[in-house]
Amino acid sequence: MSDAPAKEFMATAVRLSAERMREGHGGPFGAVVVKAGEVIAEGWNRVTSTNDPTAHAEVTAIRNACASLGTFSLEGCEIYTSCEPCPMCLAAIYWARIDRVYYANTREHAAAIGFDDALIYGEVSKPIEDRLIPMVRIELPEAEAVFAEWKSMPEKRAY
Repeated sequence: MSDAPAKEFMATAVRLSAERMREGHGGPFGAVVVKAGEVIAEGWNRVTSTNDPTAHAEVTAIRNACASLGTFSLEGCEIYTSCEPCPMCLAAIYWARIDRVYYANTREHAAAIGFDDALIYGEVSKPIEDRLIPMVRIELPEAEAVFAEWKSMPEKRAY
């Protein structure tokens, strides 16, 4: 891909971040999902306007793209986002199987305006027992049985 289309897609993501921020939807973040050189979905931060801490621009764009394409896999797609994805968005990008990520601002830029993901990046790599939020396993045979049932289902739709 030449630089011109990439910059246009990024400009769209940045424009969305500015417009939706000014409209009061949430923080200054926008994203577009592109397939075969065409924008198939847009997303912007809607955390405060929907009271949904998962409504980040990338997650919203991924949800919209999957709905538009009627699939949970975005193989063959790219995402352009106004800022380096946070750990949650990065995980969503991997789960969606997006081929490539383009971003404008860095996580350091985000931290400088109050969106610091360093704690979360650090927590993810810690052993469970060392995390700040206590994580307690409650073993139930029924839970293991559900996993065993899934594993043996011939008609399951794996993802």
